[in-house]
Amino acid sequence: MRIDHITLLVTSLDTSMRYYEALLPLIGFTKRDDHVWTDGDGVCLQFGEARPGTSRYERYGAGMNHVGFAARSADEVASVRAAMQQAGFDVPELQHFGDVTALFMRDPDGIRFEVTYCPPGVPPV
Repeated sequence: MRIDHITLLVTSLDTSMRYYEALLPLIGFTKRDDHVWTDGDGVCLQFGEARPGTSRYERYGAGMNHVGFAARSADEVASVRAAMQQAGFDVPELQHFGDVTALFMRDPDGIRFEVTYCPPGVPPV
């Protein structure tokens, strides 16, 4: 089996889709429908609006911690950062763990995304 899709619920589709329409093409996803993106290998990210009155994600609580994407190079990680910053989003500095380059970002709802390059033979952080 493989992952088929990941559904993210956001507080505002209008606000969040501005963010994801900037990010997702940078990491290899194309828009399939209004709120569905695919990586071309069968994995989809789909978005919906959270119900009013529901609780938000708690960083170290039970549930999803973050979604990580593997970059092909450290330069690709830096390019994602530069493009998101140019699009007007608050983007943290790159982090380096030995030969590993990582970018940890948050969407408008605080959902965390990681874009990381690990050289061949180096385990993920």
